[in-house]
Amino acid sequence: MAQPSVILATASYDHTIRFWEAKSGRCYRTIQYPDSQVNRLEITPDKRFLAAAGNSHIRLFDVNSNSPQPVISYDSHTSNVMAVGFHCDGNWMYSGSEDGTVRIWDLRTATCQREYESRAAVNTVVLHPNQCLLSPEFCDPNRYLATASSDHTVKIWNVDGFKLERTLVGHQRWVWDCVFSVDGAYLITASSDTTARLWTMSTGEAIRVYQGHHKATVCCALHDGAESAPS
Repeated sequence: MAQPSVILATASYDHTIRFWEAKSGRCYRTIQYPDSQVNRLEITPDKRFLAAAGNSHIRLFDVNSNSPQPVISYDSHTSNVMAVGFHCDGNWMYSGSEDGTVRIWDLRTATCQREYESRAAVNTVVLHPNQCLLSPEFCDPNRYLATASSDHTVKIWNVDGFKLERTLVGHQRWVWDCVFSVDGAYLITASSDTTARLWTMSTGEAIRVYQGHHKATVCCALHDGAESAPS
């Protein structure tokens, strides 16, 4: 299976993960995920694997395979895993769970290397952007923040003064998740109306609707940048 240059995936309460052709809107692969809901999706920097965070595990799927089975499962958490992400060198994965822990995983050995205790459920984990050096031409002088809401909209804020730049209107129900393209020109959103949408930031219009899920689409992942070089 040839690797697409743009990897777009969504997950839904219908217990499926779907891969989409970003331009055409065609779903080209569906993975059944019967064991739990999927709370979060993330793609490895080298575009080889998709991580799905569920209850109470993380599973890695091969992006370039048609196999419905995960390559590996990480099972140390004891409750819903709400956050998952990767260091830019592709060797480390981090996760956060409602069990009150944040864990650091070594992907080379598939083991948990460090655990941080929290006094409450962990809903989000982010890695500071200084983990990677970006080329000056990938750095937009405008810095935007997107917020997804139960009011069916996504709001785009300029973080210089936190001015509201634009409101994206089109979803019919709660918007759960969103992710920018690497150049910041596009935004993908996932909604309870069962769809994901592709928005262009220049006009604020939805230029593609991804339809195929049968229940709420709750998370999305996009990788449209160059692959990270192996370390």
